[in-house]
Amino acid sequence: MGEANTTGSGAVVTGSSRGIGRAIAEELARRGHAVCINYTSEKSQDEAEAFAEELARSRGVDSYARKANVADAGEATSLIEEACERFCGLGILVNNAGITRDNLIIRMKEEDFDQVIDVNLKGAFNCCKAAAPLMMKQHYGRIINMSSVSGIKGNFGQTNYAASKAGLIGLSKSLARELATRNITVNVIAPGFIETDMTESLSEKIQEKIREEIACKRFGAPKEVAALAGFLASEDAAYITGQVISIDGGMAI
Repeated sequence: MGEANTTGSGAVVTGSSRGIGRAIAEELARRGHAVCINYTSEKSQDEAEAFAEELARSRGVDSYARKANVADAGEATSLIEEACERFCGLGILVNNAGITRDNLIIRMKEEDFDQVIDVNLKGAFNCCKAAAPLMMKQHYGRIINMSSVSGIKGNFGQTNYAASKAGLIGLSKSLARELATRNITVNVIAPGFIETDMTESLSEKIQEKIREEIACKRFGAPKEVAALAGFLASEDAAYITGQVISIDGGMAI
């Protein structure tokens, strides 16, 4: 099964009913961690609950689905504290929840900017703020924040999204300094174009154009991102903190 499910090895993965978050949750469960599957919308409830049941059955770990809007401080705090109590400790937090509201800045509505910042950046802040004292008390923790290649190099029509993902990098580096002496690491994964519902919605012409910008000439797979997250959450990564690791096939070289 992988790593033993000891006290403090429970994990919360936000936005994990599908896509990259789902793959990360599955990888952590494979390594023996109890996992809380977080989702936001009612339409994702059945999918999230079925996934949690599947993990519990196939991996033999405690796994459950929990609805929470991480952009709301109260809901984020409740999500984290409930998981900590259920798992007798919280060892891993993966801030993966994110949305896009793409448009040119001259056409972008203020609410579209605010919503992206609220979910992608403030949502991670809310969860980190709730998790930090719990992890400090147990002198152990792994926090992984999901940024993006857009947060490193920018992207046309994504001033809001790129700002939120760049902000995550600054948040993570600062938090890594604050928590390092408590045996808590904070790192960032910056994926490029990964095969998800989002990329599948792009036209073939646009997909081909994007592939030409990638050194590996292909999109990544969610399981490749999950493998990196699994490593950063492990004991093997205990001396890695405050780092931004790109997994983009060479797009941001």
